[in-house]
Amino acid sequence: MPSKQKAPVYVLGVGMTKFIKPRGKVDYTELGFEAGVKAMLDAQVNYDEIEAGIACYCYGDSTCGQRVFYQFGMTQIPIYNVNNNCSTGSTGLHLGRTMIAGGMADAVLVVGFEKMFPGSLQSFFNDRANPTGTTAEMMKATRGITNAPGAAQMFGNAGREYMEKYGAKAEDFGEIARVNHEHSKRNPYSQFQQDYTLEEIMKSPMIHEPLTKLQCCPTSDGGAAAVLVSQEFLDARPHLKSQAVLIAGQQLSTDGASLFSRSAIDLMGFEMNKTASRAALKEAGVDIKDVKVCELHDCFSANEMIVIDALGLSEPGKAHEMVRKGDITYGGKMVINPSGGLISKGHPLGASGIAQCAELVWHLRGWANNRLVKDTTAALQHNLGLGGAVVVTVYKRADGKTNAPVSNEEVGKQNGLGYNPAVEAKGFTRSQADRVRSRVASSEWALSDTQTKVEARF
Repeated sequence: MPSKQKAPVYVLGVGMTKFIKPRGKVDYTELGFEAGVKAMLDAQVNYDEIEAGIACYCYGDSTCGQRVFYQFGMTQIPIYNVNNNCSTGSTGLHLGRTMIAGGMADAVLVVGFEKMFPGSLQSFFNDRANPTGTTAEMMKATRGITNAPGAAQMFGNAGREYMEKYGAKAEDFGEIARVNHEHSKRNPYSQFQQDYTLEEIMKSPMIHEPLTKLQCCPTSDGGAAAVLVSQEFLDARPHLKSQAVLIAGQQLSTDGASLFSRSAIDLMGFEMNKTASRAALKEAGVDIKDVKVCELHDCFSANEMIVIDALGLSEPGKAHEMVRKGDITYGGKMVINPSGGLISKGHPLGASGIAQCAELVWHLRGWANNRLVKDTTAALQHNLGLGGAVVVTVYKRADGKTNAPVSNEEVGKQNGLGYNPAVEAKGFTRSQADRVRSRVASSEWALSDTQTKVEARF
């Protein structure tokens, strides 16, 4: 069935926190509040204009979303709590876009946040079937089980298969990690900003061959948010059109039957990655060869390798050759993960997809001037969750132009904040927060001491 033409939906504002090590020092209420306030300041809207809220998180009790959103105002709008594993943030964006495109709202605030535990991901409901249990059983039947973290085994096995089938080398996966760590030096929100040589990456502790420790994303605490709006909402604010970014194409896909084909690559969602990419690009009217910048779900370097292939960024079975040619970084064919990716930026599950969105919005606006991929007309986002779901999104500028660098001074004038959030991570004052909090239904009790805690961290 051909896809129906969707009404235009735009990203008008974005904001995020620094991604930090999960040490329990910052609660999810602060992370969500900081990200949401920054996104509304960026969009130059007040919470009273928001008609629906979408909260994205994986770890936390039910209605954590209300706890976060009530800090902005208690306007009685619908608030949805979304959990779709590592693709949770992009699933929230997809839900928001669907609502606006369907005429259900003109302005939606999507906030992702996560307060995680140190170490590898763990399951908490051990008295019932694990949703990825059949995936784990297939891995056991085909590749066996080791003492390594489960996700590292699954993605590491996919990397092994790519080596066996196409001739990739362990160093190719290491190079992916080297590039992402190098990119993160220019992202003020990254959890890690240290540069590593390929030798250092290859000599870091082996987790599950070919994956060494520096090729695995860390667990993180963090938040990210986006304000999505309709054409009518944007038309009423023509002075903001230069910063609005069109969601030109988007597809949320789930696994096909090939998941259980006994292939380690298929077991990591290769088919749904491929399906979602083709659908999103088709809707956007964009040729994959014209994409110059991409935020890709590199939970492990092995996943970046197989997803480069699945998205069509390389010829089939040639992703490692693209890596060797330097075609995933500045000076090459395109730039993948200019933010540093999950490997270096961090991976607070509910926030990751929205942070990817923020990075690409800043590129298309020309605000990411310290890491800009110039002359970009379309940007590609990929966010994957095992279990499974993947969201692939294509973004374009609302004015149809290509991007060009904008100075920090000019950005500070445009947004009224006096600084460029794409290159500098700052907090906000109480008066700035009050500018976006509800004027008709705000509660100091709901806010508690969150604002004071946010200010104390900057």
